[in-house]
Amino acid sequence: MADLRYSEDHEWVRVEGDIAVIGISEYAQDQLGDVVFVELPEPGRAVAQGDEAAVVESVKAASEVYAPVSGEVVAVNDPLADDPGLVNREPTGGGWFLKVRMSDPDEVEALLDEPAYRNFVSTL
Repeated sequence: MADLRYSEDHEWVRVEGDIAVIGISEYAQDQLGDVVFVELPEPGRAVAQGDEAAVVESVKAASEVYAPVSGEVVAVNDPLADDPGLVNREPTGGGWFLKVRMSDPDEVEALLDEPAYRNFVSTL
């Protein structure tokens, strides 16, 4: 998806106006294996770029999801509580984690575009 930007921690961002929709990449969910639990932040919480924003647990491991941009959490993907496997089935679609009203939209420009992220992953 060309409209996504990626962090080197394997989170993606899709910008919708001043809102950043955030999830984990196809690569990240593949490395985790079957996702069995997702812990999401409360709406209204402030997050800073690089800070822990959520937790994802799989049959293999638990991992933090870091905020690729700073701002206020305005929504979380409540269906993940009942169906965490959505992260595996639709990592860059319906498996999103949270939405953040960005305090500094320029932070998105520092993230990797799709070709740069694919290149980064190929070196791992």
